[in-house]
Amino acid sequence: MKEKRVLVTGADGFIGSHLVELLVKQGARVRALSCYNSFNHWGWLEDIADLKAVEVVGGDIRDPFLVEKICRDIDIVFHLAALIAIPYSYLAPASYVDTNITGTLNVCQAALENGCERVIHTSTSEVYGTARYVPIDEGHPLQPQSPYSASKIGADMMAMSFFNAFNLPLTIARPFNTYGPRQSARAIIPTIISQAAAGKKEIKVGSLSPSRDFNYVKDTARGFTLLAESDQALGETVNIGSNSEITIKDLGEMIFKLMGREARLVTESDRVRPEKSEVERLVCDNRKIAGLTGYSPQYSLQAGLAETIDWINRHPEKFKVDIYNV
Repeated sequence: MKEKRVLVTGADGFIGSHLVELLVKQGARVRALSCYNSFNHWGWLEDIADLKAVEVVGGDIRDPFLVEKICRDIDIVFHLAALIAIPYSYLAPASYVDTNITGTLNVCQAALENGCERVIHTSTSEVYGTARYVPIDEGHPLQPQSPYSASKIGADMMAMSFFNAFNLPLTIARPFNTYGPRQSARAIIPTIISQAAAGKKEIKVGSLSPSRDFNYVKDTARGFTLLAESDQALGETVNIGSNSEITIKDLGEMIFKLMGREARLVTESDRVRPEKSEVERLVCDNRKIAGLTGYSPQYSLQAGLAETIDWINRHPEKFKVDIYNV
């Protein structure tokens, strides 16, 4: 990545901000797209080290003219910008189509027109739906069990069409459930930790039975950069995960033990997905990324949770524990 001119869309988000930090450490020249707002607030980029080394641009990937402009003089595009909250996709599905599918079209078109040498498009393990077999490899059927996952399937297909139709040098990175510092309480791990840190004895969550493959954010970010450096990954869809699983119930017990808290998980009906929309099991088969790049996770779940707990304990103001974060 040294001296590469890199654009990160969604840089103000959870994974994006960690990716920007890693790219700066690796010597890349980073342009970071932050979703425009009149407060000139750059989201989680405000919290990173070496922000002075980053060119931050305010804008929106739904605007093709802006996207074309910010892709000029760029070698590598990491496209992470998306609407991601599953519960909100039940309320506002059209916004997911506009941002995730049309936004991806804009990024691919701009990268093609500007001759970018590589695009890493971000998918999600949610596109697989409930596992038909485990571990889930990249050939697993795609199942749209929420408007969010449907929009990401559409975005993935749009991105790959640019590789097939126009030879855009592109890889689809498909991370499983990423967690770590700076993640919002819409996700299960910060939801549990922030409530427990606030002294709650009953921790409100959705269903306890689903299992997930959790990957620490620094491992996910490293997976992105390794894929960008692999010519063998061109035209490929590649999982990023830990190849292990844990149920939400067991995850909560692990977190309480690490925090030294006496608490229990309680299912709140408002947090439960519709029956056919719940993804019951996600377990990553990460053999493909290991074969292409030598990738393997460097953080155990316990080590990653410890760092996440420490960060949330130091930033309680970031969480509204009495409000369900859709």
